Amino acid sequence: MRRPPRLPEAENRINEFIRVPEVRLIDDDGSQVGVVPIERAREIAREKELDLVEIAPQAKPPVCKVMDYGKYLFQQKKKAGEAKKKQKVIIVKEVQFRPRIDEHDFNFKKNNVVRFLEDGDKVKAIVRFRGREMAHMELGRAVLERLIADVKEHGAPETNFDLQGNRMIIVLAPSARAAAAAAKRAAAPKVAAPKAAAPAKPATAATPEPASSIAEPAKASE
Repeated sequence: MRRPPRLPEAENRINEFIRVPEVRLIDDDGSQVGVVPIERAREIAREKELDLVEIAPQAKPPVCKVMDYGKYLFQQKKKAGEAKKKQKVIIVKEVQFRPRIDEHDFNFKKNNVVRFLEDGDKVKAIVRFRGREMAHMELGRAVLERLIADVKEHGAPETNFDLQGNRMIIVLAPSARAAAAAAKRAAAPKVAAPKAAAPAKPATAATPEPASSIAEPAKASE
């Protein structure tokens, strides 16, 4: 029987490491062989130059399958890598407001919040109070409530209003639509920009041959 690559202890038990009297065997083509003694299962795998792999150790008896274990591990690693590429990494962006923020500044920051949510990121909206503003926290709450209402098509609060010292905080999460769109963009293959064509070389004008500097001798008169 072929010797498979050395495996971490957390992986499936294979071949001689399967120490039970009998197993429920699945052949390499997926067909059910049935319950057979462990030695017979190993023999079937050995005849096909494959491995006997325990895939359901908790079953009674354990379920084993005949397969190329090295190839199986490679395919599992490849699938895990592809799944990881498709995952969107969630980043929490911070956007700070003031309790008496003016209209222009509010709209500018709100547009940033919308952009972050559409990118699939979470947003931590913070209202920072200074000095006597601490006595009018309702102004900060009103700013955050207005923000929530204005971006409701792009995201929604994930937490309640949280007061931490002189800061009032709320976390917004992207809507299902925005999150799905961001994940789709992340999984889409990136198309490389076409290379610019090299500029054509200018045609070189032919250089005329220089006239001979030696004058022909004059003919003698007859």
